[in-house]
Amino acid sequence: MNSTKQTKLSIAKRNGKASGFLFMNAVTGRRFVPAPRSCVGSEVMTMKTRVTELLRIRYPVVQGGLAYLAYAELAAAVSNAGGLGQITAMSLPSPEALREQIRKVRALTDKPFGVNFAIGQHGRPYEHMLDVALEEGVQVISVTGGNPEPLIRRTDGHDVKKLVLVASVRQAQKAEAIGADAVMAVGQEGGGHLGRDDIGTFVLIPRVVDSVNIPVLASGGIGDGRGLLAALALGADGVEMGTRFIATQECVHAHPAYKEALLKGTEHDTAVIKRTLGTPARVVRTPGADRILQLEQEGADYERLKPYISGERNRTFIYEGDAEEGFGWAGQVIGLIHDVPTVQELFQRMFREVEGRLAALRASAERE
Repeated sequence: MNSTKQTKLSIAKRNGKASGFLFMNAVTGRRFVPAPRSCVGSEVMTMKTRVTELLRIRYPVVQGGLAYLAYAELAAAVSNAGGLGQITAMSLPSPEALREQIRKVRALTDKPFGVNFAIGQHGRPYEHMLDVALEEGVQVISVTGGNPEPLIRRTDGHDVKKLVLVASVRQAQKAEAIGADAVMAVGQEGGGHLGRDDIGTFVLIPRVVDSVNIPVLASGGIGDGRGLLAALALGADGVEMGTRFIATQECVHAHPAYKEALLKGTEHDTAVIKRTLGTPARVVRTPGADRILQLEQEGADYERLKPYISGERNRTFIYEGDAEEGFGWAGQVIGLIHDVPTVQELFQRMFREVEGRLAALRASAERE
C-alpha cells in the first residue's frame, strides 16, 4: 500500500490511560482533537481542527450556500450554535439587499459568519456584491461554481478567508494555487451542483486531503455526527452541510412541502438533472424534476430546458410548494433526515453522536 494514502487512528494518553482519539494523516500529521469529556462538563464536546482555528468557530461545520434559502435567520442560527453560517449573495436582488442581510446577521449574532458567491450563473456579474461584502468586513467568503480566480484576486488586500467548492483533485489543487484558504470537496452524494466524474465522498475526500496542504471540508452525504466523524477519519478538517440545514426550523424560507419531501424521501428519492448540459446537479424527486429528466432523455438542448431549470422553477417548489411545476435541490442524505429540529438541537445531537461513537471506538480499542 502506498504510505502517502494511509491514515491512522491512535489513542491519546494521559497519565498512561486512554483519554481520547486523535485522527492523524500518516504523512502530513494533521489531526483532529476532541476535547475530553471531563473538560466540557454538562455541555457537548468542543473540537479543535485547522478549520475551527482558521474560521474561529467552535465546531468544524460550515453551512452551505443554499440558493434562495441561506439568509440571516439561518446563518445566524448556525453561527450561534458554533458552526459557520452563510448568506447566499447571488440570490439577492441588489448590493443593498446583501448589505441589509449582513447587518441583520450581525444583529443576531456576534459570531463569525460568511457570504457565499455562486458565480457560475451564465456570466451574471458578482463584483458589485463582493465589494459590499468586503466593505462590510465579512470575515469569510465561499465560492461555488465558475472560475474562482478573478473573485479571489479581487479580495487581495482584504483580511478575509476564502473557501472554494471543488469536486476533484485538480480543482482542489488549482484553488490552493490561486490563494484559497480551504477547499470544500463535494462528493456525488451531495445536493445541488456536483462534479462531472461521479466520485463519491468516501473516495474523494482522502484523495483531496493527500493532494493539497490547505484544510479540506468534506461535503456530500453528511447530516449527522456519524458523517462528521467519518469525514474527520478520512483526513478532512471539517464538513460542509446543505440539505440537512434546510430541514431545520430556522430555514424559514423553505416551504413546508419542501421540508416534508426531505423527511419522507429516502436515499433513492433523488436524481441528477442537467447532466446532458455538463452541469450535473442533484434534486429531490418531484414531478417537476421528472419532467426535466424526461426532456433530457429526449435530447432537449439548453434553450428547451431553460424554462424548466430556471431559478423561477426552483422557487416555485421551495417557496410555494408546487412540486408539479418546480424542483428543489437535495442530496442523498435525505435518507438520514427524519425531523425538523432547531439548529441548536441539531448541533447538540450531532456532537453527542460524535462523543458516543468515540466512546465505542475507545472501548473497542481497550478490549484489544
